[in-house]
Amino acid sequence: MLRKYRYALIFIALTFLINWLLIGMFLALGEGWGSTATPVVLVAYMFVPMLVAILVQKLIKHEKVIKPLQVSFKLNRWFLAAWLLPPLLAIGALGISLLWPGVHYSPELTGMFDIFGQNLSPEQAAQMRAQMEALPISYFWIALIQGLIAGITVNAVAAFGEELGWRGFLLREFRELGFWRASLLIGFIWGLWHAPVILQGHNYPQHPVAGVGMMIIWCMLLTPIFVYIRVKAQSVIAAAIMHGTLNGTAGLAILMIQGGNDLTVGLTGLAGFLVLLLTNILIAWLNPKFDLKPLAYE
Repeated sequence: MLRKYRYALIFIALTFLINWLLIGMFLALGEGWGSTATPVVLVAYMFVPMLVAILVQKLIKHEKVIKPLQVSFKLNRWFLAAWLLPPLLAIGALGISLLWPGVHYSPELTGMFDIFGQNLSPEQAAQMRAQMEALPISYFWIALIQGLIAGITVNAVAAFGEELGWRGFLLREFRELGFWRASLLIGFIWGLWHAPVILQGHNYPQHPVAGVGMMIIWCMLLTPIFVYIRVKAQSVIAAAIMHGTLNGTAGLAILMIQGGNDLTVGLTGLAGFLVLLLTNILIAWLNPKFDLKPLAYE
């Protein structure tokens, strides 16, 4: 069994080692999380799976990268689905969040500042709030447009760094496990990979320790959707677009609500878990025998 998945294990070990050392070195140098260097470190963190995948694929397996891992720009309708589904998931999480006790609609963006404003000084928060209130249209629509544009441009490039590793290399290595088992296993590994940044308050600033477990569950719920789109599109680029757009639009789920916390509301909270679970159920209902045969290129 270990020999069968030896390349996957090498990829996982190297990726975790490099990424976790990266965060450890960053913190050891005295840079506080949330400093101006943090976004640069996060982008570098995202590109490590891609670099390790190329290294293992080329230097250890002695295989090509582009065709086997389906790095294809041949457009089809699933690219559009990859782009438009993330904001729908975020809006769904927004709607479910409003069903929780103590959570209510807040067009003043109070909820967003309650959850993530702790990383801003009072002056910065007040300035940002004033700028948003001065906009001619609701900031929700501006954030949606910005997220969609970023999702197919800069965010997609950064997300490709992850996707070539997780839904490119690792998915191909685990394809014989079948759609659901491969997706859940990759989701667990992917979620655990986030642990160092989650512990610094990323995604779950109010509950960084509990956030590690939440992130693992979230990634396990999200990965089947990513894999489904990626296989249907026959391209890991589609997965990168979906990942990038998700990163760009996930904030829509908490923009206009007040109450709850980072474990209960938003796309990465329990509300988002329900949206992702329902999406997985829909996939299972529409494609009960969905498999990974399109990945069988040798």
